[in-house]
Amino acid sequence: MTLCVKDSHSRKMSAARFTHSPLKEHSHVPRLYDSRKRILVTGGAGFLGSHLSDRLLDRGHEVLCVDNLFTGTKRNIDHLHSNPHFEFMRHDVTFPLYVEVDEIYNLACPASPIHYQYDPVQTTKTSVHGAINMLGLAKRLKCRILQASTSEVYGDPAIHPQTEDYWGNVNPIGPRSCYDEGKRCAETLFFDYHRQHGLEIKVARIFNTYGPRMHSADGRVVSNFIMQALKGEPITLYGDGNQTRSFCYVDDLVDGLIRLMDSDKALTGPVNLGNPTEFTMRELAELVLAETGSSSSFVTRPLPQDDPRQRRPDIALAQELLGWKPTVPLRDGLKPTVAYFRSSVG
Repeated sequence: MTLCVKDSHSRKMSAARFTHSPLKEHSHVPRLYDSRKRILVTGGAGFLGSHLSDRLLDRGHEVLCVDNLFTGTKRNIDHLHSNPHFEFMRHDVTFPLYVEVDEIYNLACPASPIHYQYDPVQTTKTSVHGAINMLGLAKRLKCRILQASTSEVYGDPAIHPQTEDYWGNVNPIGPRSCYDEGKRCAETLFFDYHRQHGLEIKVARIFNTYGPRMHSADGRVVSNFIMQALKGEPITLYGDGNQTRSFCYVDDLVDGLIRLMDSDKALTGPVNLGNPTEFTMRELAELVLAETGSSSSFVTRPLPQDDPRQRRPDIALAQELLGWKPTVPLRDGLKPTVAYFRSSVG
């Protein structure tokens, strides 16, 4: 809270704005024949989606996993095919989907710079057309829908840490804007469907998340550092290595998503979900070296365009309204993450 201080009155006003209900009330339609829900997870074969599917199945629900396998992989859900309550459908959310479900988690979108910059037009389509199609489905089914938004909507933030009422500092024409602006437009669509149609929505702004099943070639800093360390390659630091990120273990993040989905219908979000403990890239690299036992050296490269210098969530809203905060320290979360990557390298 070094650069952005809010008094208690401001925080209460902020929370009130995020929990405002539309004039047009809309009740979630309950299942009368069974307490088990059939839940659609788009992007369900991805890193986050597969862990979310695991948790929902453990809670006794049915999961319809939809993924076009651009960045998701069948390896992430191989262990679920024997579960009679799990179903996989290969489908691209930029096309309409006609299914019957009780809830929708919309996670479909490449989330790492390497992947979302590979085909930036398709990335924007996935965020925008995908949101339109999933919102249309939710409207038809009169069901609740959660959007996996991102901390990237804040861009290279001018306030620190980032609160939900900050509108961001985003370059709309840069190489990252296909993802940043695509997600911002998706949020716009969600709130317009909420206001215009009374749709029950939830918007989560997800900060850096890590854990087993991350894509080894996604270009994200945790997977990059671990793979380089395990291979004995120099660890790449961009800029001076003092830019910061906050890292949330995947189990904590999934817990936050489910709590948000299950919260009172008046709580629409957006709600920050992430770990507020901040690390420099150099500190992260040192932790990875210690966990892997690697003797890799460091090599520096220029900072990529529009790469944020600081990123840390203010999670006061999630703590107050969801009773949620991360519980897994970075050092503890790196152990199973490194073990996963070690098995994939071996």
